This record gives sequence, structure tokens and C-alpha cells, in this order.
Amino acid sequence: MTSDENLPDAASWSPIDTSAWYEARDATALLRDVLIAADLAEHLPYLRADVNAFGHGFVELGRTTPAAVKRIASLIALGLADGERSSSTHHESS
Repeated sequence: MTSDENLPDAASWSPIDTSAWYEARDATALLRDVLIAADLAEHLPYLRADVNAFGHGFVELGRTTPAAVKRIASLIALGLADGERSSSTHHESS
């Protein structure tokens, strides 16, 4: 008996049997919902969750237009500014 016989057969390995797949899927769903709310869903048609050959989960954003990236960047900047305001208000009231 060789040590290879104890390993699962590559043909029977499934990415959905790993927690990495579910983590990537949940993160993708979270981003999808925000993109829908921001009316940007159609600008990221390649958004998907995946697992690579090493079993690491990742989110693929794919390609998009410069206009969509500018909109996403402005939303991130707005969120960061709001977070800074909330943080400074919290510190002032403490």
C-alpha cells in the first residue's frame, strides 16, 4: 500500500465540500446584494465565487467599465468618510 492510496481520488473531490467554497460564495452574495442596491449589478457580469486547485476560495470580480469603477470608488470613499465621521463622533462623546 502506497501513501497515495490514502488520498482522495481527484475525480471525487468537490470544491463545495470545503468551507472555503462557502466563504467565497457568501462574500460574493454580499457584494452582489450591494451592487444591486447601487444599480451596478449589470456592470460586473463576471462576478463569481470559486475555489482554486489548492482549495483556496476566492471571489472573481472580472472586467468592468471605467464608469462603473469610478462609481464603485466614489461609494467606497463615501463609506470611508461616513465611517470616519462616526468614529470621530464616537470619540468626542466618550
